[in-house]
Amino acid sequence: MASNLEAKGNGNIVGFANGGKERSGDTDYDGELYAIYLLASHQRQGIGRALFHRIVQHLVETGFHSMRIWVLADNPACHFYELMGGVPMRKQDVEIGGKPLKEIGYGWAHLRATLDGLLKNAPSG
Repeated sequence: MASNLEAKGNGNIVGFANGGKERSGDTDYDGELYAIYLLASHQRQGIGRALFHRIVQHLVETGFHSMRIWVLADNPACHFYELMGGVPMRKQDVEIGGKPLKEIGYGWAHLRATLDGLLKNAPSG
């Protein structure tokens, strides 16, 4: 079962995240973070971390043990995934709009430990 989450600011959607069962048949990961996005004006405020936390929590609660996401190699968000504990596991070539690009697959091998770390480091209040 996939989880689709929205983040709102002043009544408007400012970001979203979704995740669920790994879709490509990769046997190393059973879960997948399909997408996470925030408007630039709402980045660096903890919203992305909260969305990530809620996706990980959903995956753990529904029986998933690991997770991965594919990210364009030149995406500044790569640093975010590393801060969230993602480990670069694979690279692949893709073509988008006729342009060859590189993707990095970030993996979280132990989602329960990832969730425990997120809970331990969550801001209080």
